[in-house]
Amino acid sequence: MKLDTTPRLTDPDAVFAMLVEAHRGLDAEASRRLDAKLVLLLANHIGDMQVLRSAIALASGKP
Repeated sequence: MKLDTTPRLTDPDAVFAMLVEAHRGLDAEASRRLDAKLVLLLANHIGDMQVLRSAIALASGKP
């Protein structure tokens, strides 16, 4: 399966607002833990190593 980067969020502003709200009141360490947990939950949901490798490469700027 190939990484699909086509925009599919019906309300990206609402997603951003949810992320901001989830981090509200957290210190830097707790915020990093939240991000790490979210990444692992979503990676598990995706479940495809090739897609995850592609996503990590794209996010880190490595081709």
